[in-house]
Formats: sequence, C-alpha cells, structure tokens
Amino acid sequence: MCHIMTIVVLLLATAGAALADGRVATFYADCAVVEIEAQAVKGVAEISLPAGMADDSLRIKPVGNSVIQRVDVLSPRQSEKSAHELETQMELRNRLEDRLRALDTREEIFRAAAKSQSAKAPRKTKTNPDPMQSIRQGTEFAITQLEAVYTARRKTEQEVRRCDARIAALKKQGQVGVRLARVAVTPSKGKVMVRYVLAGQGWTPAYDLRLNNDGNGHLTLYGRLPHAFAGYRLQAAPGTLADSRPERIAQVAKGAAARLAEFRLPVREERFEDGLRSSFSLVMQNSGDVHLPSGEAVLYRNGEYWGRFRFEGISSGRSRKIVSGS
Repeated sequence: MCHIMTIVVLLLATAGAALADGRVATFYADCAVVEIEAQAVKGVAEISLPAGMADDSLRIKPVGNSVIQRVDVLSPRQSEKSAHELETQMELRNRLEDRLRALDTREEIFRAAAKSQSAKAPRKTKTNPDPMQSIRQGTEFAITQLEAVYTARRKTEQEVRRCDARIAALKKQGQVGVRLARVAVTPSKGKVMVRYVLAGQGWTPAYDLRLNNDGNGHLTLYGRLPHAFAGYRLQAAPGTLADSRPERIAQVAKGAAARLAEFRLPVREERFEDGLRSSFSLVMQNSGDVHLPSGEAVLYRNGEYWGRFRFEGISSGRSRKIVSGS
C-alpha cells in the first residue's frame, strides 16, 4: 500500500505547466509514465488505455474549472469483423476434425483390404487364370488408396495447425485489446488529465566511457527510449519511478538518447594494445552510491574512439574488470 501511495504522489508531482502540448511520456529505469490531456465532446471524454498499463496506476484529474461526474473503464471488445472471422475459423476447425475422422475410417478400410489381399491363397480358375496377378493388382490398389489417405491427412493436419494459430491470434486480440476510459465531465467541453504507468517501457542504459590518463573513468549514463511514442513530448529521469525526484526529470529531443547522469570513477590496471584490431582492459571501481546497470558502452581514450564493448554493470562499492578484444 505504501508503494502504491509513493507512485501516486510521484505521478501527481510530474504534472504542471509543461503539459501544454497535451501528451507527455516520462521514462524511468523500470517503466514509463504517460500523461494525456483530453477534452470532452458533449460532456464526454474518451481515452484509449493500452494493454500494458500497470494495474491500479490510472489517475484522472480535472483541469481548470472542469468537474468529473463519472468514470467508466470499458473492457476491450472484439470488432464485428473479428468476431465473425473467429466464428468462421471455429466452424472450419470442426469440419477439419470431421475430415480427419473420415480419413481414419478410410485408412482402416484400405488397410484391412491390403491385408486381406496379401493373405489370399492363389487359386487358379477359368475366370481367374492368373491369381497372382489379381492379388498383386488388388494389393496395389489398396496401397495406392492408403497413400492417398496419408497425403490427405497430412494436408488436413497442416490446415488444422494454421486454423488453430489464427483462432489463437483472434482470441488474443479480444483479450488484450485496448480498453477505453469514458469520463463524463462538466462543462460540456471540460478537460481532464489522464496518467498511467506502462510497466517494462523504461529507458535502456548505454554509456560513454572517457579515459584521460588521470586515474579516473569519466562515465556518462544515457537512456535509450522506446520508439512507440510518436507525437509525445519525451522526458526521462535516472533511477526507478519510486526513487525519482521531479527536479531530476529532463527533456529529451526526438530521436536522441537521454543524458541521465555523470560519474567520475577510479580506474587502474589500464592496458591498451594498438593494432589492426584494438584491444584493452582495465579495472573500474564504482565509488558512488548507486548501482550501474549493464548496457552497451563506447570507449574514448584521450579523445580517440576505441570501439564498443559490453558494460556488465557494477554495484555500489564494487569493482569490475572490463576487457575487450582479447
């Protein structure tokens, strides 16, 4: 409960005059906070809520002199087209099952026929002067029919798998579709501010590491933002939502990574080898009080680019050896 209240307070703290453009996404290490200003039409504002919205994170606040009369959160509904297609696919699935059962029966018939033909004792008669030829023809006919059954079964089973996949996709669309918040407000053109949390939509860490022969690594933490927020003003803050403070939120230009924090960390045992393929190693100590998460990094030595490497992260007070190219 305390954790939920902390999130609510932080959500409210991120509001303000900065929301003039109506849509803002603020990214943290563990999530994103989405803020949308919506205007009612004839007293009703409707806001789409994504499937990834964290439970109990929805907050709706009146703007200006608006008054919220009622809020309804509607479950996702399948479109008539999707519902009709699902019904069609279910009927197709039933017909395919009927076909497989009929093929099982045909297989039993022709399997028994092939066995009966091969078990016959050849008996020469006036109407059957070559009994072996007749037995061979009967057996080959039964085997040919069995092959046709096997081919038909394989194709039908492929159709069943395709049908099952489509049914699963249609059902999933119905289960995880976009929900709708319907807000009744006064006056008829009143405005509301909607906020919610998208779990797992936080920034991805990346680093620049600069070495200048002074015994320290100058480490810059960047946050790469998800791409699915066209039309939003973007912001980012270091740390998680629960640990963040409003004054640490920074604006992020479209298409750019968020510059989140700078660290000056002790380094030792630096080794660099020049050649067609550069290699290096060093030991870095995290002398700060925050954990540095793992991420992709770029190394600069005395201003010269030395390549990319995987930074595996360092806990506060710990050291880690960084090796690349060897």
